[in-house]
Amino acid sequence: MKFTGQNLIEMGFRPTKWFAEALETINNSEFTEEETQEYLEQFRSPDPIPLQEPAEFVVNIKAENENEIDNVEKVMTTMTELVKTPTIVGGVIMPDACPTGEKGIIPVGGVAIAKNAIHPGMHSADICCSVMLTDFGKMNPEEVLNAGHKHTYFGIGGRARGNQMKMPLELIEEFKNNPFLNNDKLISTAREHLGTQGDGNHFMFVGISKKTGNTMLITHHGSRAPGAMLYDKGMKTAERFRKELSPETLPVNAWIPFETEEGQNYWEALQIIRKWTKLNHESIHEAVLNELKIEKENRFWNEHNFVFRDGDLFYHAKGATPLDEKFLPDSNCFRLIPLNMAEPVLIVSGATNERNLGFAPHGAGRNFSRSQHKKSFGEKPIEEIFKEETEGLDVRFFSNEIDISELPSAYKNAQNVRNQMEEFGLGEVIDEVIPYGCIMAGDWKKNAPWKKKKNKAQTF
Repeated sequence: MKFTGQNLIEMGFRPTKWFAEALETINNSEFTEEETQEYLEQFRSPDPIPLQEPAEFVVNIKAENENEIDNVEKVMTTMTELVKTPTIVGGVIMPDACPTGEKGIIPVGGVAIAKNAIHPGMHSADICCSVMLTDFGKMNPEEVLNAGHKHTYFGIGGRARGNQMKMPLELIEEFKNNPFLNNDKLISTAREHLGTQGDGNHFMFVGISKKTGNTMLITHHGSRAPGAMLYDKGMKTAERFRKELSPETLPVNAWIPFETEEGQNYWEALQIIRKWTKLNHESIHEAVLNELKIEKENRFWNEHNFVFRDGDLFYHAKGATPLDEKFLPDSNCFRLIPLNMAEPVLIVSGATNERNLGFAPHGAGRNFSRSQHKKSFGEKPIEEIFKEETEGLDVRFFSNEIDISELPSAYKNAQNVRNQMEEFGLGEVIDEVIPYGCIMAGDWKKNAPWKKKKNKAQTF
């Protein structure tokens, strides 16, 4: 009698890709019933892993006003749901925390610690979102900002051919040697997006060190489309494991077991994307230095949206600045925390303690969504809002369209965040970069290419 897939299902196996191979082996062999059972046991999945009682997490946030009460409640609710994920052993919430979607999604300003597991949804699509500072000495800040404006790129897509920055052959080979990154489209995109900063809250900031008087250039952006493409592949891989290992786990919190081949390859891919992102910052900074014909006096950087490893523990930071040196082997003791375009960028250091678990905030965070913030101004003219909130600063939008959702009022009170940093022991401020000005993408969607195309088609 021919052995069929229905027989396997009746024996308690879930239909999957190994069925065909197993059926061929069984039907081409002279297995006894006992030998068939023994052969099939290698394919039997373990019992599904249920959700756990919520793991403990440290809360380093408190509502300072009415606007923050709802925000903090939502952060607590989503984090409580997240730590039911069976791999999670702990976590921490920072003062800049804010929810990002449905219950169970890691909040911005949150850190989730998993054992032997990588959760792509907990580092999000903006893998290795990070900040880099270069010290330009006693240069005129306006000259630095002008040179930066000339050599950076914000908005959708990458640089056009002839204006692309060179991606080292060794790094290209690393992409080709990793199963998650070895894709012609992904590698081509990595070439095109090198030296670009994207949109949203990413920026190029120029200011003056309070301690030395030197001019500092600071960039903020992540891994652009190459990182987003890796994230998409990671989420699909994690979902396959979730269905097999823990169907109760929320899809957004699916994980890739680190000890698997996929886990090893994904971890390596994250490190390669980290290397690309650091190069992305450096390419822009070096172009500005070359334009001004000077040498840098100092440089340091840190990511604040990444997965950091300590033995079998994986710290998923969704907007949290690592303080502990073990998380940043290629940096020094200084870390960067930007607040908003009208506030200083903080240069901090600090040690791990029981409250911070090795992390500090990554910025000021939001109490409202972008759309809610825009609606709060009613019919007030955008130009008037912009003038009031950027007085005395050289603030530019690359698209030439003001984005009021990135003005200072869109963020939490910076002083409250600083106060809570001090109260909860979340790093020590050792210098401040006083703002001169900055460049951001602006509201590029207002005149996006597809809208221009549509408007042109409707013209008759």
